[in-house]
Amino acid sequence: MVSLKILDVKSFMGSLLIQKVFDNFMVSEAEVITYAHFSIDGKINQSFYTEEEKEELQLKKYAKWADIKPYVFSVVKGNKLPLFIKIVMLLSPENTEKLLAQSGVALNKEDINGLFLNIRYEKENLTIVTGTSIGTFTLDKTLDHFWDENVKKFLKKEGIAAEEE
Repeated sequence: MVSLKILDVKSFMGSLLIQKVFDNFMVSEAEVITYAHFSIDGKINQSFYTEEEKEELQLKKYAKWADIKPYVFSVVKGNKLPLFIKIVMLLSPENTEKLLAQSGVALNKEDINGLFLNIRYEKENLTIVTGTSIGTFTLDKTLDHFWDENVKKFLKKEGIAAEEE
């Protein structure tokens, strides 16, 4: 786990809410407080879809940020800054599998519950805290460190300035 302070909040928000930088991440939950408290559960409601739609859409457990983003943007946009934003994202199953293979860790994809980005904005400060959830007991922290380093590389590649707290 690493905590990263985002140095240019306005630029980051553009990357998050307007550009496609985070579009392939999945959303576990999102919370925004402006004039009201808005909360989004990113779990896909499977009962909303027919069996044919489920097969056609190849539904995952969570919605993609690309699908949730317009709703969050509509709540955030305006003349006043939000009081609070929290977005819990996780790496897609496909990218989790790729990262697991690259890490060399002796775990199966079924052992990984999620590789997380916890984005939190409050009082003009924005932080990203990484997290891993493994469904089996292990003392090996290789995957945690590998995920942390990959997040730092991702942010740097996307031109997002951050420093460890």
